[in-house]
Amino acid sequence: MDEYIHDDDSYRRVQALLLEEMERGLGKETVAEATVKMFPTYVRSLPDGSERGNFLALDLGGTNFRVLLISLKGEKVNMQNKIYPISQELMAGAGEKLFDHIAGCISNFMMDHQLVGVGRIPLGFTFSFPCRQEGLAVGRLVRWTKGFHCQGVEGEDVVRLLHEAIRRRSDIDVECVALLNDTVGCLMSCAFLDHSTEVGVILGTGTNACYMERLNRVGTWDGDHGQPDQVIINTEWGAFGDNGCIDFVFTDVDRAIDHDSLNPGKQLFEKMISGMYLGEVVRRVLIKCINAGLILSGQVTEELDTPSRFYTKYLSEIEKTIARIMTAATCSTSALWSAREPLILPLPVSIATLLNRIDKPSVTVAVDGSLYRFHPHFHNLMTQKTQELLNPGLKFHLMLSEDGSGKGAALVAAVSNRIAAAAEANK
Repeated sequence: MDEYIHDDDSYRRVQALLLEEMERGLGKETVAEATVKMFPTYVRSLPDGSERGNFLALDLGGTNFRVLLISLKGEKVNMQNKIYPISQELMAGAGEKLFDHIAGCISNFMMDHQLVGVGRIPLGFTFSFPCRQEGLAVGRLVRWTKGFHCQGVEGEDVVRLLHEAIRRRSDIDVECVALLNDTVGCLMSCAFLDHSTEVGVILGTGTNACYMERLNRVGTWDGDHGQPDQVIINTEWGAFGDNGCIDFVFTDVDRAIDHDSLNPGKQLFEKMISGMYLGEVVRRVLIKCINAGLILSGQVTEELDTPSRFYTKYLSEIEKTIARIMTAATCSTSALWSAREPLILPLPVSIATLLNRIDKPSVTVAVDGSLYRFHPHFHNLMTQKTQELLNPGLKFHLMLSEDGSGKGAALVAAVSNRIAAAAEANK
């Protein structure tokens, strides 16, 4: 089982490789070959607490979507939302019908909240599908995922499609002023409360991260170079390793899971750590331990022998049960603590790489996702290992992000609205 244990030299080598891939993704001449794409999001300012007013948010990333109303007044936030379903027919039909349905739901929501006829309302749009942004409110769908196959959308600007659907109704006055993914929303949601937040990490079904980067290090930047001289970068780090650069840390279990997946050779880093795969990682490791006669008297149960049957949520449930037993028996958990490290180490390695690059004395890292939220030891393990991999003198803390895909989207819209109002006043 030695292949599952790596020393700090291995992890620092992974850090160096991730930094190389990030540089490649930021380079104008090298981005085409980069696996870590490092998309500029065009979000350049964080909330400063002066945002005021009503803002809509649209959160689309699965078979249900949400429309939200966020009312901001200083640090006070009032949020109301409603969930609307998307049928299989809409998911596989014409893109125009999908966006007409979304616009109809926005209209329904606005009527329920007496928002019709009160003037134009800014909207932030969390669109959790691979998208190449060309501006704060311009983004082209690269490809559908999560079961969507709508025709006429891939390669198109989804904000334009939304605006066209809104205009076809002619009963609501809404402008989408910002398009973002859930990592940016995660960061913005925490930055509203803690202005030192500069990293957002999603650790749920999938994994991704974004961070604030200086413009002079973004070779792919095609916007203006005025103040603020920074932009949030969507790393898309789930594809780290797709070029084979970190094969030396892959185990036979990692390789088997990739081989049996729907997208072999793709999103290899994500397959090491995200909620979609981590339960299967543990199931296969357990099978190896049983076959080696190390546990369960060498007997494999039918359930455990069934692929994908050991759900990631079981890890949290088992850990909570172990904690209760250990507490009752006053036993040492040091051995168990060490055994958990290989399962979570890809994340501390990556977070430390971002923090070392930002190179500020103290940075808050916003984190969201079911795996981080519900696992009883993830926070402590991530904090400990990340600190060990940081450059001397740097500090950080992890902060749970609350509803980044909803509140965060509205906050991006609010910041955009504040900046536009200030620019107008200075004319």
